[in-house]
Amino acid sequence: MTINEGAPATTGAAEPTRYALAHPAEAGHADEKGALNQDQTGPVDDVIGEPHAPAFDLVNDEKLGIYAAIVGDREVAGLTYNVAGDDRVVLLATSVIPEFRKQGVATELIRRVLDDVRVQGKTLTIMCPIVRTFIEHNTEYADLIDREHPGASPGHTHLP
Repeated sequence: MTINEGAPATTGAAEPTRYALAHPAEAGHADEKGALNQDQTGPVDDVIGEPHAPAFDLVNDEKLGIYAAIVGDREVAGLTYNVAGDDRVVLLATSVIPEFRKQGVATELIRRVLDDVRVQGKTLTIMCPIVRTFIEHNTEYADLIDREHPGASPGHTHLP
């Protein structure tokens, strides 16, 4: 039995099981100089490399504000977010547990989240340097970035 039994393999399971990942304050954010910490280099390498992720279900836990990648009954990665009004999503931080890094999980997670945001007709504010790196390498998603509220520019971790 998986946690998504009876739910579509995309988003929206009613009561997803939660597993501990790094707190958004610790994951997916660059330091004051814009440098990524050791835990971020794996996910960044993941998003600029070739995709080869293991199969996973994507669950959007709207209550907690996280898109979670689920393999079997484990949450192996997550992308935290906040909702800003009716038409904008703020992507905060991407986390991948160590044993699933460098397997394309971050790439596929971000791709699916951005595709879901597009289907919803929303724009993005990007605070996560990993998502920013992904979009820099996959410019077909650049149109999702909100022009008035693009988020942190490279080297900044807070809203301007």
